[in-house]
Amino acid sequence: MKLYEDRLIIITGGAGFIGSNVVSHLNNRGLQNIVVIDELGKTEKWKNLLGKKIIDIIPKNECFSWLEDRESEIEAFIHLGACTDTTEIDASYLLENNYRFSVRLAQYALEHQHRFIYASSAATYGDGSSGFKDDEKKLNQLRPLNMYGMSKHLFDLWLKNQGVLDQVTGLKFFNVFGPNELHKGRMASVIAHMVPIAQKEGVIKLFKSSQPDKYQDGDQCRDFIYVKDVATMVCAFLENDAMGIYNVGTGQPSTWNQVAHAIFNALNMQGRIEYIDMPSDLIGKYQNYTCADMQKTKKVFKKDFSTTSLEVAVKDYVQNYLLLGEIA
Repeated sequence: MKLYEDRLIIITGGAGFIGSNVVSHLNNRGLQNIVVIDELGKTEKWKNLLGKKIIDIIPKNECFSWLEDRESEIEAFIHLGACTDTTEIDASYLLENNYRFSVRLAQYALEHQHRFIYASSAATYGDGSSGFKDDEKKLNQLRPLNMYGMSKHLFDLWLKNQGVLDQVTGLKFFNVFGPNELHKGRMASVIAHMVPIAQKEGVIKLFKSSQPDKYQDGDQCRDFIYVKDVATMVCAFLENDAMGIYNVGTGQPSTWNQVAHAIFNALNMQGRIEYIDMPSDLIGKYQNYTCADMQKTKKVFKKDFSTTSLEVAVKDYVQNYLLLGEIA
């Protein structure tokens, strides 16, 4: 990698789901000059850092005081820390945590000419009526369906309005699943929730379609991407100079029915699917279809990059992590 061994890579949210997988990927590439900024609190997030090689863990509320006078020590920021609860309704909290903190961190990185890579979200695309193309010129057309998506969208717009999108890299993650997500509770992937129920009851419950004229029950589509592929892609942007907004997905939508069958196959069991009503707090805020347009992202890789198929990824996740209680 082009990064200097004696300069720091700062990863916000580094103990979290995607962040800890990024740390693992960097460690596997021989890099240990990593500082994690995260709030461990009373959660089980700390377990995600077991076996990882890092320099320090800094609480989020000490982030900017810790950064003082360390400008010359830093190579890059990978800003993944955020509230990722798509059902969170406290707009003030989301604005402070996901938007204003990001603005302040970006200002620091830009002022000192540090590489700044940050997590946006596919939630910014809303119902997909404006497409899923990572075109900065169309940012103003997007209409997120929930406040989480809005908080991410506002930061994208701030960077655009400041005229600095060509100096940073925003990554719009689609439906990420895989090891190290269990601390997220309700917001862990549905795959993580489905496995223990399938084991115990032999059933997987899926939401009935809210648009039966477009999708049969369970045939709602999402672009599911394995977290190991996400970590590979995030770190690829440390090795290039690509700026702007890029999608991080597979470019291949899968149905929830396909996910359920992949889980049953990974568990080596026959099972059945039941369709249930959608919770009231998700009605009107639920994306029935997502699919990343990956043309722009693929162009920045130095070599062809292919993502893990849904079937293979689910099998690896279930058999090598969920069933064994392992972390990545």
